[in-house]
Amino acid sequence: MSRACLLAYRAWMGEAFSDRCEGLLTGRYDCVDRIVLNAYFSVGSSPGGFRTWWRGLYGDDGALDNAHLMRMAGRFARRVRGWAAANGVPVIDCGRGERKHEIAREYLAGHTVLGPGVFLVLVARAPVPVWDVKRSQAGVIVNLARKTAFVNHYSFHILDRVWGHVTIKMSSHPPFRPRSSSTGTSTWRVRRTRPVSGS
Repeated sequence: MSRACLLAYRAWMGEAFSDRCEGLLTGRYDCVDRIVLNAYFSVGSSPGGFRTWWRGLYGDDGALDNAHLMRMAGRFARRVRGWAAANGVPVIDCGRGERKHEIAREYLAGHTVLGPGVFLVLVARAPVPVWDVKRSQAGVIVNLARKTAFVNHYSFHILDRVWGHVTIKMSSHPPFRPRSSSTGTSTWRVRRTRPVSGS
């Protein structure tokens, strides 16, 4: 297949996908800047489902309270930072308004990244729904409600052999709400270096 045919086929596939998912899309772009996939953890998105998930993790919901949820977020943060320190992966705390993808792009331009894998972790605060647990004086859960809070999000920047620069962003608070994104230009750059059959 010639390069022109391959490009035309990819453009047609993108349009076919957009047309098929038109009811789910809020915007449309002629050029792929990046692909973003949001993971939806349905069990963790309702009070009953979240309690079921917690019981599966700990056996019961006797310890389900705001303090234990905060401790879980703290353990997540310590483990990420500990893993990064042990593996020589830098962790950068970002300020408000900083463009994380630009920081990662500058890091890639100025450093040699050996092999595929995580090469950078960026930390930034962002609003996300978290669970607020209310208990009675007897210790019974009387309300489990979602509220929006600013919490740390961890962006794991990964260099992949096929996709190029991929980012997985996660909230440190349960149910974690991961998001994966791939910059379209880096994906094309990686794939362009591979031979295309018939060209």
